[in-house]
Amino acid sequence: MMMHAGERRVMSLDEGWGSMQNGIMKLRAILDKEENAEPFTSEEYMNLYTAIYNMCTQKPPYDYSQELYDRYEAAFNQYIHSKVLPTLVEKKGEYMLKSLVTRWENHKIMVRWLSRFFNYLDRYFVQRHHIPTLKDVGVGCFRRLVYDEVKPSMRAAVLELIEKERDGEKVDRALIKNVIAIFVEMGLGTMSAYETDFEKDLLSHTAAFYGRKATQWIAEDSCPAYLIKAEECIVSELERVQTYLHQNTESKLISQVETNLLAQFETELLEKENSGCAALLIDDKTEDLSRMFRLFSSVPKGLQPIADIFKEHIQKEGMALVTSADQAAATMKEKREEKPTSSSTSIEQSFTRSTIELYDKYNGYVKTCFGDSSQFNRALKEAFEFFLNKGVDGNSTAQLLADFSDKLLRKGGSEKLSDEKMEETLDKVVKLLGYISDKDLFGEFYRKKLSRRLLQDSSASQDYERSILSKLKTQCGTQFTSRMEGMVTDLQLARETQDAFERWVDEEPETRKTAIELNVTILTHGFWPQYKLIELALPEELIQCVEVFKEFYDKRMSQRKLSWVYSLGQVVMTVKYNSKSIEMVMQTFQCAILLLFRTETEVTVASVCEKLKMPAEDAKRALHSLSCGKYKILIKSPEGKTIAPEDVFTFNDKFTDRSRRIKIPMPPVDEKKATVEHVETDRRHAIDAAIVRVMKTRKSLAYSQLLIEVVSQLQQKFSPEMKMIKQRIEEMINREYLERDRENQSVFKYVA
Repeated sequence: MMMHAGERRVMSLDEGWGSMQNGIMKLRAILDKEENAEPFTSEEYMNLYTAIYNMCTQKPPYDYSQELYDRYEAAFNQYIHSKVLPTLVEKKGEYMLKSLVTRWENHKIMVRWLSRFFNYLDRYFVQRHHIPTLKDVGVGCFRRLVYDEVKPSMRAAVLELIEKERDGEKVDRALIKNVIAIFVEMGLGTMSAYETDFEKDLLSHTAAFYGRKATQWIAEDSCPAYLIKAEECIVSELERVQTYLHQNTESKLISQVETNLLAQFETELLEKENSGCAALLIDDKTEDLSRMFRLFSSVPKGLQPIADIFKEHIQKEGMALVTSADQAAATMKEKREEKPTSSSTSIEQSFTRSTIELYDKYNGYVKTCFGDSSQFNRALKEAFEFFLNKGVDGNSTAQLLADFSDKLLRKGGSEKLSDEKMEETLDKVVKLLGYISDKDLFGEFYRKKLSRRLLQDSSASQDYERSILSKLKTQCGTQFTSRMEGMVTDLQLARETQDAFERWVDEEPETRKTAIELNVTILTHGFWPQYKLIELALPEELIQCVEVFKEFYDKRMSQRKLSWVYSLGQVVMTVKYNSKSIEMVMQTFQCAILLLFRTETEVTVASVCEKLKMPAEDAKRALHSLSCGKYKILIKSPEGKTIAPEDVFTFNDKFTDRSRRIKIPMPPVDEKKATVEHVETDRRHAIDAAIVRVMKTRKSLAYSQLLIEVVSQLQQKFSPEMKMIKQRIEEMINREYLERDRENQSVFKYVA
């Protein structure tokens, strides 16, 4: 072969590959840790790189790039067949895994070094021909010749180690992690090898393992003990993922554990005798309940059975309170001959307080044990709605709650609470009201009791009154509290009116000053409960008071008309006895009767009615309070606790009392029936209005849909009965607001 000066000598394939073969053998010796194997010197590295470079850059036909690319792969194949596979095939289990990890690490080193020697191929030849890189070729050789050969035994050995660890044995976690890394790396950038060759079997083995454990534990352990073990298993599996498994496996692995330990045995666990969910609630095992919630919150639909048991448990405890209150009321009736209203005086206190305690307890469970979950909040709500709408001793819970609130807010009430505790209790009262369907009934009872507190100046605090009204407005809406707020406002305006009246009197005291001191409270008709208006024949002193105030008010408010509610009036009268004078606080009716004795020596029910124009019932009540109550201001003949038409009453001029000032109460009136009837009337009007609103908008509507829409509009105030809605629809048809469709009788049309 002729060479010109300056030309590079052509290197034959055999010559070049011979030097490369020597380099490969040296690299193998280094990897196999043979004696006297020394690392490459810089000169050796450069010579090998240069040899490859020269053989790849020679002009054709001496460009050996393709031949070198093929021999690069052949070198790996030869090394694997001669050195790697024989050492792996002869080992089993953990020893095989250790050898495999070592061989894979060596293989990667070999790929890295040879890729450097053959770097020129990667940079040009591989790029131009769009063929696998040298690294991919090297890894591909290992995958094809080693991994595909040993992966069944490799997988089995790893799964065996994991099962040993699950059974409590110590294993080489670093080894498992390195083997897992091989599964991942064999995917050549994807997770396919890991998922197909290892993860799939790992998940099935996990399911089988925990299926066996669950069968054993469910037979041996209590529910709390089982859940502790289940939680420990989940924690262990999470740690296993963090330590040596791939992160992608976490959700799949935990799902298998939860399915086999929890989901498949949930019913058996929750219903375990003496240790299931109901037993944990009875025994207040909050820690165990919290664990139960944590574990089953990850199980699809796992919380609903627990929430159902929670709801049923609260319903039982709530109904026990109702039954206990009914029994207590029955016992009180047997022991004391009193009216139902008076016998329930302490019933509503104990029942409502017990209900608040029950709410505090299980609302605390929802917050602390059940993560404030919407499912458990709903279960709590439905449970309280269930028993709070049952009623106690013939009384609606709405009435009991109103009575409880009245005692809470009244001066000298049985509940002695700090400001903070009072606010908390008011919050609870309003919360319980949210569970009661008869909110309108509560509103009417509460309004009547509020009126008494305001008019008798018996509220413990105006701040408390405003506070509960604010809470009620938030819970039930502005319309619910508008009249109550108007009542409070009336009292504030009344003080201003009284001040103005006194100033007006002082302007001309000779003609305007009354014989007795007068204080008038103006009530707006629409805000206050409906009171019976009686044209009482007042004594002269009181007539003068009425006329003077009427003159003042007519000048001030000419467009308004005053109606006097004498039954709400209060009088402070000083009665002079021989022994001493006593101030008596009484109602206007009582005062009018006593003043009759200035001219009369004795009276009867009939004479009182005739002279004062007073209804017989009111006369009897007033006479009863003066003769049969604590203070015997009048003497009744014959004696007795009831008032008869023929009874005669005389003034008791020998009456005395240790106190200088006494209050003579009127017998209480049972307003329950009248209040309920008033609410029923309001409900009929509300249903009528709702029907008209719906039909005005829809024009034509089927009966079933009309029922749904009417209930939807009214359910915040009360739950209307279907029977009542049907009656009101028929009434609306009779009044020609609605008509039936001629073709379909179950469809109604609005008559414009």
